[in-house]
Amino acid sequence: MSPKPEADIALAPAREWGIQVRDLAFEWPSGQPVLTGCSLAVPKGEFWMLLGSNGCGKSTLLRLIAGLLAPQTGAIQVTTPVGFVFQNPDHQLVMPTVGADVAFGLVEEALPIRQVQARVAEALAAVSLEHLQRRPIYALSGGQKQRVAIAGAIARHCDVLLLDEPTALLDPDSQTELVKRVYDLVKQRGLTALWVTHRFNELDYCDGAFLLEKGKVIAQGAPRPLQQRLMASQVGGD
Repeated sequence: MSPKPEADIALAPAREWGIQVRDLAFEWPSGQPVLTGCSLAVPKGEFWMLLGSNGCGKSTLLRLIAGLLAPQTGAIQVTTPVGFVFQNPDHQLVMPTVGADVAFGLVEEALPIRQVQARVAEALAAVSLEHLQRRPIYALSGGQKQRVAIAGAIARHCDVLLLDEPTALLDPDSQTELVKRVYDLVKQRGLTALWVTHRFNELDYCDGAFLLEKGKVIAQGAPRPLQQRLMASQVGGD
């Protein structure tokens, strides 16, 4: 199922979408506008990517959807709970070992210890890190750290994953491995994912993409035509 045109987003039943954004506007306290009338919708159970040139508002939009920022106007509807994966995993991994970090996100749920252990084991198995449960975080590779961050969201039974250029600090092999892993998790678990990227090769692993320009989505759908449009605009701007 593909997103409907922006004009129809407000009429779509909420159950069809994992993420729905309507006419979002955001500016920094300095008065600098970032998003203006931005709308998009990601179908439940699908993996979509967000493209755009530097400074167009991609990361800001993701933080608004996650609730880390508040918009000036517009509406956001997202299936909860939501997991957010930062570009640099060191900004969100806070415990000394893999297992402890995955368990840390479950503290608010006050679960029995056996249930916590089961959730941690399940989440690490989903990202193929069950053998590293006792491994110190500092001893992990960049790709392994990102998988631990994703495992934390799985342990919390998040329905939506928001990923802000999660492969930016990884080597090419780890980049491909991570994007494939997230695609497989989306399909196996019925998750909804929105992934910010600058890497065109990652578009091979998504259901569709949005192109953000000057604070609003100007195109959406099959990823390759959007890639060509973005490349053409970058050439034209040189």
